[in-house]
Amino acid sequence: MKTAHILAYDIGTTGVKTCLFAVDDGIRLLAFNSAGYGLYTKPDGSAEQVFDEWWAAMVKTTRAVMSGQDAAVDGISFCSQMQGLVLTGADGLPVRNPMSYMDQRARKQLKDGMAYGPQIAGANLGRLLKSLKYTGAVAASVKDPVWKYKWVQENEPEVFARAEKWLDVKESLIAKMTGNFVMTRDSAFAALIYDIHKGEWSAPICKMLGVDMKHLPPIIESAQKAGELQNKAAKDLGLTAGIPVFGGGGDASLIPVGAGACAPGDTHVYSGTSGWVSTVVTKSIVDTSAMIAAVVGAQNGLYNYFGELETAGKCLEWVKDHLALDEIGIYLQKQHVTEGFEAKYTSLYEYLSEIIDGTVAGSGGVIFTPWLHGNRCPFEDPNARGMFFNVGLDTGKTQLIRAVVEGVCYHLRWFLEVSARKVMPSDTLRFVGGGALSDVTCQILADVTGKIIETVDNPQNAGAVGAAAVAAVGLGLLPNLEATKALIPAVKTFGPNVANAAVHARNYTVFQKLYKANRELFAAMNG
Repeated sequence: MKTAHILAYDIGTTGVKTCLFAVDDGIRLLAFNSAGYGLYTKPDGSAEQVFDEWWAAMVKTTRAVMSGQDAAVDGISFCSQMQGLVLTGADGLPVRNPMSYMDQRARKQLKDGMAYGPQIAGANLGRLLKSLKYTGAVAASVKDPVWKYKWVQENEPEVFARAEKWLDVKESLIAKMTGNFVMTRDSAFAALIYDIHKGEWSAPICKMLGVDMKHLPPIIESAQKAGELQNKAAKDLGLTAGIPVFGGGGDASLIPVGAGACAPGDTHVYSGTSGWVSTVVTKSIVDTSAMIAAVVGAQNGLYNYFGELETAGKCLEWVKDHLALDEIGIYLQKQHVTEGFEAKYTSLYEYLSEIIDGTVAGSGGVIFTPWLHGNRCPFEDPNARGMFFNVGLDTGKTQLIRAVVEGVCYHLRWFLEVSARKVMPSDTLRFVGGGALSDVTCQILADVTGKIIETVDNPQNAGAVGAAAVAAVGLGLLPNLEATKALIPAVKTFGPNVANAAVHARNYTVFQKLYKANRELFAAMNG
């Protein structure tokens, strides 16, 4: 097989990971670089990002990755955060800051457009049934893109009037690279105005929700060429103009590919900034009571039955910033564990993993709820927040930190259980994302879920691997995305420790009850 060199961008919530892969009889990482950018939140629920920061991070990392590389780039592809709103002008540049999938300002728009009258799972009965008929899902979350669109229309009419196209995150970067407006099929589905039967934008749903269809770009396949790299963008990136740019896919679509869990029945768990559990299925399935739906996958005819947690790894980042580090200057002298000639740890996260490994399972009865920015599944509530429950006089920092990791894993177990109502997860779970870099976290996930956990090489780059696979299909190197499965074997396996089953069963039972017990209090504090 001919070797192709593919540049893959993984556009995450807080940073880009840029990878150069060689694809032939395997997918080999040749070079990697990452850079961060801002996520700007306010008490009103806003969560915005800056397009120029995305592009600057891409320029920086592309030049670093390609430094010293002799191979020409054969294709460019993307894996990206989904359900953002990037309204662009005719010049392809945003008319306002992109709104993140985490933005939850549009409560009024959701109430006016969907959450009124007789309801099921927070959606008007008539509109819910119509949405399910056409789209196989329903825009019942305040974070769904259509309500962001309506929020801008109602609150920023002058900005809205300048909008030429409604794009998602990677599509705005494709427009910058190629000058073309497109949206891949999985991104179109995530907008929840896509007709899953006809494979096109749904005119009836757009009319029902008040979406101007002139704002909607042409829909393409993930492995389809979106255009070619133009001169200005090529000069910025330090690349050659004319390189094919493929549609790529969203993180929910391509991470299962990069995890080697892309065949029907395969289940994977992801823990990055956000987290989820997803199982590949062959048809549209919806559980409105648990806010789970089968989202359109990157390969035509396959779906991912998908439950999402907004803040997973973000919770550990919060721990790093606010629990592990000294914020108030109480020590006269302090030193980071990675500093010094003989530093043992490569990162603070590695140190935290080792520390909590010495803390008993169950965290001494302390339970953490990982809803730091509201929650979507299995209950939708933007008012929900994180908390430590059952803290006592003998509770220490290590127990609090372990409780955060266990709390994320309890929520992932909750996903597995509600998913099983309609789709049985596989007995073995592929675990990817930054969380899978920690053997301690992998073992806790196995203990909490009772499942066998497998990890792959470079699990933090699973999305980029999926993006490379998409480009490989587009270049004719692979027949389809399922062929990627044979190229991505498991490298580590973790089985559940039965000695920890009882304490996790107890804590998990309490964990499930904490939201219901505090729902009214969350509303009083944050509503």
